[in-house]
Amino acid sequence: MANNSDVRYLAPIQIDITKTKYCRFKKAGIKHVDYKNATFLLGLLNEQGKILPRRLTGTSAKYQRKVATAVKRARHLAILPYVADQLK
Repeated sequence: MANNSDVRYLAPIQIDITKTKYCRFKKAGIKHVDYKNATFLLGLLNEQGKILPRRLTGTSAKYQRKVATAVKRARHLAILPYVADQLK
């Protein structure tokens, strides 16, 4: 007879620990996303320079559109790179 500690599962047990997502722009009261602030925009990009999706950042749809246009403007003015190897 096996103890409970000896029980082995074929698949890992799914434990749902979810953090509550929030829009950092609404929480901080930011109305305008500045394309000239490269350090702030780098927090919304991954290592390759791609814009992180809403499902990962928790940003609302309104501000995600503003972030996308700000990043594209910063890329156009060479403040941010289009493609990068290990940006962070």
